[in-house]
Amino acid sequence: MVTTEPPWSAEEHERALDGLARRENFPVATRLLPRRHRADLRAVYGFARLVDDIGDEAPRGQRAALLDSVDDDLDLVFKGRTPGLPQLRNLACTVRARGLPEEPFRRLVQANRQDQVVARYTTFEELLGYCDLSANPVGRIVLHVFGAQGRGLEEASDQVCAALQVIEHCQDAGADYRAGRIYLPGEDLRRFGCSEEDLARAVTPTRLRGVLALQAGRARELLDRGAAPLLAGLHGWARLAVAGYVAGGRATLAALARGRYDVLACPPRPRRAVLLAGWACSLRRGGR
Repeated sequence: MVTTEPPWSAEEHERALDGLARRENFPVATRLLPRRHRADLRAVYGFARLVDDIGDEAPRGQRAALLDSVDDDLDLVFKGRTPGLPQLRNLACTVRARGLPEEPFRRLVQANRQDQVVARYTTFEELLGYCDLSANPVGRIVLHVFGAQGRGLEEASDQVCAALQVIEHCQDAGADYRAGRIYLPGEDLRRFGCSEEDLARAVTPTRLRGVLALQAGRARELLDRGAAPLLAGLHGWARLAVAGYVAGGRATLAALARGRYDVLACPPRPRRAVLLAGWACSLRRGGR
């Protein structure tokens, strides 16, 4: 078993997790949920953040070994044994309590392995394939946390999660480029006459704004397609939480449009009032 530890302490990770949770557009553990749901979602979110932090922030030479450590600890979690990493020990309690499946967690690790070797995507379909590893598993885990699995909601959940991931890629296009990755499809960049260097500018060129608007439109279509059947099939706390994710996506799309897709000068962030109004609307209208 690999014993390499992350280059940060559990306490440092918890502080970072608190800060990230406050800044997230798509709330995971809303304070309106009962404590039991908040704890379970926080454990899942903590795992996802740990894996993302390893894939994005750990020294490049250590990332593969650290991801191996996570996979080794997942082996222990699903064998009912005690894992070494604190974040995985928290997750183990939720896995046992909620009967969470193993496969979505493995896909999240695989997404970060892919990030180490794939830095460009040619088509939107290829990008959706990446979302199937990096985003869709989270939605499927959330369905299990709320006991909503097996209701035929997985496809709708995948559409919502892929939409949220694409929206995040639009927001973070500049930061992703500085990290060496481009999640905007290459064929769209070429069609609009963009070069990769456009992502390094201080202000987003008009041609690049066209690419971002195209991705945002695709994300909106995915969100519209998935939100209605997903929310219609959920009830109680699950519906409340998922309506928040949908509202976060819609509020961020509105912020992108309001900022005319200038994500390089100042990445647009959703207004709280718009998010809360959208949340209420999603609950009333079932995501429409």
